[in-house]
Amino acid sequence: MDKVYISQLRVDTIIGVYDFEKESKQSLYFDIEMDCDLRQAAQSDDLSYTIDYALVSQRVTEHCLAKPVELLETLVEQLAALILNEFNTPKVAITVSKPAAVPAAQTVGVKIVRSQS
Repeated sequence: MDKVYISQLRVDTIIGVYDFEKESKQSLYFDIEMDCDLRQAAQSDDLSYTIDYALVSQRVTEHCLAKPVELLETLVEQLAALILNEFNTPKVAITVSKPAAVPAAQTVGVKIVRSQS
């Protein structure tokens, strides 16, 4: 299966369990892979036959800013559902990194893979 992907999409948003995390925005970095058969898009040179990664990026950013949550797990699950429902993909893999979460680590994060049911 072909894939459309977004790498290191940065979204500055409020997220976290601790009070200090709720006081200022933190940078999250998203890697998103979406399964898609790209043959028709390639043959027709028509955006409507593929996944518009600019639009996916916009929707992910809007969602992160509009619906603050505490856990990365919650956010990534919501985003997977959004992508599966709004875009023509049978499967999505999302990795989110939160570099400021653990001072001794370069980054921490969560990765999930979800498919259409």
